[in-house]
Amino acid sequence: MTDLNALTIADARDALRRGDVTSAELTEACLTAIEGAGALNAFVHDTPQQARDMAAAADTRLKAGDAPAMCGIPLGIKDLFCTRGVPSQAGSGILKGFTPEYESTVTQNLWDAGAVMLGKLNMDEFAMGSSNETSVYGGAVNPWRRGNEDTPLTPGGSSGGSAAAVAADLCLGATGTDTGGSIRQPAAFTGITGIKPTYGRCSRWGVVAFASSLDQAGPMTKTVRDSAIMLSAMCSHDPKDSTSADLPVPDFEAMLTGNIKGKVIGIPREYRMEGMPAEIETLWAEGRAMLEDAGAELRDISLPHTKYALPAYYVIAPAEASSNLARYDGVRYGHRAKLAPGDGITEMYEKTRAEGFGAEVQRRVMVGTYVLSAGFYDAYYNRARKVRTLIKRDFEQVFEAGVDAILTPATPSAAFGLGEMANADPVQMYLNDVFTVTVNLAGLPGVSVPAGQDANGLPLGLQLIGRPWEEGDLLNCAYALERSAGFVAKPGKWW
Repeated sequence: MTDLNALTIADARDALRRGDVTSAELTEACLTAIEGAGALNAFVHDTPQQARDMAAAADTRLKAGDAPAMCGIPLGIKDLFCTRGVPSQAGSGILKGFTPEYESTVTQNLWDAGAVMLGKLNMDEFAMGSSNETSVYGGAVNPWRRGNEDTPLTPGGSSGGSAAAVAADLCLGATGTDTGGSIRQPAAFTGITGIKPTYGRCSRWGVVAFASSLDQAGPMTKTVRDSAIMLSAMCSHDPKDSTSADLPVPDFEAMLTGNIKGKVIGIPREYRMEGMPAEIETLWAEGRAMLEDAGAELRDISLPHTKYALPAYYVIAPAEASSNLARYDGVRYGHRAKLAPGDGITEMYEKTRAEGFGAEVQRRVMVGTYVLSAGFYDAYYNRARKVRTLIKRDFEQVFEAGVDAILTPATPSAAFGLGEMANADPVQMYLNDVFTVTVNLAGLPGVSVPAGQDANGLPLGLQLIGRPWEEGDLLNCAYALERSAGFVAKPGKWW
């Protein structure tokens, strides 16, 4: 068996259980692939010895017949997840040198299931970005190329390192987090599958916070089946997270029948936006046809407050970031600026935060502090919270009317070149989230599935939005779409 690192989680699991391959062999194949992929800048903290030790332990469990689905599967972990004894910087200079003495609940769940950690993955600083260009480690690079060009492309953000690593077969799956589309947008840009589960389905404990009411962890994988397998292992009720849902975790994989006959798929008219590229509109139309051919009923729906989602998101998220990032002050951990004689505590705060935070983080902290300040709280933050409630109600009404899932584009374009947005208005970059932020504001599950390619051969994704807590049904709709789309393209290896 060759190219073990190119296996899906499902195929690797089956091969491990048959005894055709060992976790040690899978892990070595991934470690070799990582060593040869420095040009992608996907892995930023390698843990090869830890990976080998975990693989050996997994092989022991497999021989004993104690083998959960994720046992022996090599994974990459987004740098936002705290991992015991391994640097966890959230892509930021202000956390340089921070090595937690504890494990995030999500990663602990994966290790308890026997998964193997290959290392930590690149990301936008504190998950703030849509292109992985705000990272202290430098940008991650998309393994795909635009036609015959050599222009390095973004893998999307903030989970850009996770997306690039999975697409380039450096790991069999990766963890991501999604605050406004940071799993689904990079998944679409790199031709992989990514699901943001319902808010509260995965514990946020031990995940460095960006915007606490929006952040949610999820898997990034090569197929829908892999996402179902990995999501089941990641989810749990967690008393350490007050927003964690005390609900049983279904066997999501067992719900993948591919039968969606009679399912009602909503097509929101508000997502037909002015200036949408023709290839995105065409892909959306093809997705509708695929689902209809699979037996689903299509229904035009209205989500009237969608047009307010992006401005509401970019008030709420920076406000919560401003509050969450106040803890990084140079006192307890992470970076501390060198002080001049006579400098006091105020100067230490100012210099530390100016040196430790990048420009995008500083921008969002300043915006967040502004909208929370006296005189502006009601005008901006409270108004955005009211809009959020209306957006949530739009979805509730649609689902109450019998819609089972909603089909939309995942992104407004294919992957763009690194640096191509450098001189653009920041709002232009924020528009990458135009199709995804509503899902976070409403706390719903959403999945991105690769469904086609643009004229330059770059992957394009479609998004399905589901009912709260019904990730199994959502993944089954995604599975039907995946089978109809038949997307099997892979990036040509240039790195």
